[in-house]
Amino acid sequence: NGNVYMAGTKPLPTCFGTIAHIYTVDMGSNVAKLFCVQVVVQHVNIQGLGRTKEDLLGYEISDVFHSKNLIDVMRKAHIARQRLLRLGIFKQVEVLIDTSEGTDALPNGLDVTFEVTEVKRLTGSYNTMVGNNEGSMVLGLKLPNTFGRAEKLTFQFSYGTKETSYGLSFFKPQPGNFERNLTLNLYKVTGQFPWSSLKETDKGMSAELNFPLGVTNHTLKWEGVWRELGCLARSASFAVREESGHSLKSALSHTVSIDSRNSAIFPSRGALLQINQELAGYTGGDASFLKEDFELQVNRRLFWDSVLSASLWGGMLYPIGGQSSSIADRFYLGGPTSVRGFGMYSIGPQSEGDYLGGEAYWAGGLHLYTPLPFRPGRGGFGDLFRTHFFLNAGNLCNLNYGDGPQAHLQKLAECIRWSYGAGIVLRLGNIARLELNYCVPMGVQSGDRCTGTRAGHYNSKLL
Repeated sequence: NGNVYMAGTKPLPTCFGTIAHIYTVDMGSNVAKLFCVQVVVQHVNIQGLGRTKEDLLGYEISDVFHSKNLIDVMRKAHIARQRLLRLGIFKQVEVLIDTSEGTDALPNGLDVTFEVTEVKRLTGSYNTMVGNNEGSMVLGLKLPNTFGRAEKLTFQFSYGTKETSYGLSFFKPQPGNFERNLTLNLYKVTGQFPWSSLKETDKGMSAELNFPLGVTNHTLKWEGVWRELGCLARSASFAVREESGHSLKSALSHTVSIDSRNSAIFPSRGALLQINQELAGYTGGDASFLKEDFELQVNRRLFWDSVLSASLWGGMLYPIGGQSSSIADRFYLGGPTSVRGFGMYSIGPQSEGDYLGGEAYWAGGLHLYTPLPFRPGRGGFGDLFRTHFFLNAGNLCNLNYGDGPQAHLQKLAECIRWSYGAGIVLRLGNIARLELNYCVPMGVQSGDRCTGTRAGHYNSKLL
């Protein structure tokens, strides 16, 4: 694809099907022999560096020196190129492979040169986002490669119909292990939650460490946030007014995930398991609780290019120190990202029409995705669409933690809300999906809000 070159020849592809195919490349006989003899990579050069530190790139290209033959050189050079692009500090990387020259040149020696083009010192972005009945405009400024070792300083401002936020973040990867990184954040978020007649302003900071461990990925996070809760309307219930005021939350959290899906937006195979724990209060602040939640998703391809997907969520919040939980920390259920056919977060405890959330919940979904009838546009635009059949269920409630596990399970099994329906799903690249579904809500309880037919625009959560 034009990114790996042999000196004096036409561009070579970076991936090959068979050895026989390689021999068909038009090149000189001296170079062709290198496909079947041992070679030594004598020099690896990087051209085009400006503010990037060379010691950072040494970790990414060191495997090229261990190549055994020309095929191995090209394969490892291609991997090194992908690793360099992953750093986000180069907009273009090309590889040139040539025979070694000079007094120290070996008969089977090779020189590998990476020609890089660095990104600008300052970049900006503007985009709009639409999802979950909300639209927003996002402006961003980014200083990539801030100190020359793939650091990134980002400022982002978002103005939406329900939420306005701005934040400053600093990202620092570990040299040679990009998946192990540290992120520091400063932010202010002002949001409106009409289902609770609540508005909330958060001013906070956080530190987040990400690292892989075997097949799992881990995130350790500390967050300190000053929260101001207020009423969105004069008609807000007394329960919401009672929650109004200022509070300080200081929390430690840990997230572990195993993700073998081939796509986060429209997976056709693989599974996801994610478990999150959050402990607030032991590092200061007014909020004091232990919060546990999980997500499980399994996808399997069936006959005729159809996909069966099953998912399960659940969580519990346990107040510590005898104080009650805050409306800002509880779980919410209902809407296009959980139990379809019900209003957004409009299931469970409520007061005078304002939904207060719950301290325990579960939700599950079973989905069948099939191609459109007659496969219109096969191999083209038509493959972005799927027919969607689904069954959702869930429940949200508060628990009396003195009653024991059996009583908790019994309460979560009571008054189950569920829905079924069908619709059309459109995949929007690899970033989002748009659904238009007809929903039939069932198990509706007093105070629940139903919506019937529902259009939703979501991310990777496939309940």
